Order: sequence, then C-alpha cells, then structure tokens
Amino acid sequence: MNESHFHQIVDTTLMQVEAILDTANSDLDYVASNGMLAINCINGSQIIFSRQPALSQLWLACQAGGFHFDYDQDHWLLDKDAKLSLGQILNQAIQAQTGETLDCSALG
Repeated sequence: MNESHFHQIVDTTLMQVEAILDTANSDLDYVASNGMLAINCINGSQIIFSRQPALSQLWLACQAGGFHFDYDQDHWLLDKDAKLSLGQILNQAIQAQTGETLDCSALG
C-alpha cells in the first residue's frame, strides 16, 4: 500500500471512531490533531490513536497497553494476533476506561 492510500484509510477509520464516540452516553471528549486522535475519558485516562506510515500501521494506546494494527483487505487486525480486530480492542478499552459499551463492530 502506498503512503497516500494508507493516510486515506486511517482518516476514514478515525472518522468512523469519532462517529462511534458521538453515540456514547458518557461524556467522552476527543481531539483530532496532527494525524492523532486522543479520547479523553471522564476518569482522566486517555485512549490515543496514532498513525505509523513507515510501518503502515495504526497504533492504539490505552491503559491496557499499546496495540499495533495492520490493515488487511478491509479490517485493521492486531499485528500479533490477527484474530483480534481494532473494533474488539477499542470496545474493550472503552469499556475498561469508561464502563460504557459502544458498538465498534463497524471497525471490524
């Protein structure tokens, strides 16, 4: 995948994440800046997405740790366990850090 296509896919993914966050009942605030998306949880913790163009990966950092995702066909899959998707990991992170369950299935 070339770098332009990578950025396009990440931009689309982050817009999907923002749409999911907009459905939250809790007061989730998020800021998109410089290719990153930071989700500020009510307990003061954060969930942060960052793009890594040199590796063609999307990274997610949360209280549970750092997760690296590779794009495969139409899904972001965990690089160490391709059975886990971005949607699954994000759902777990949001639930752990906010107590809220969001439908992240659109992310795979």
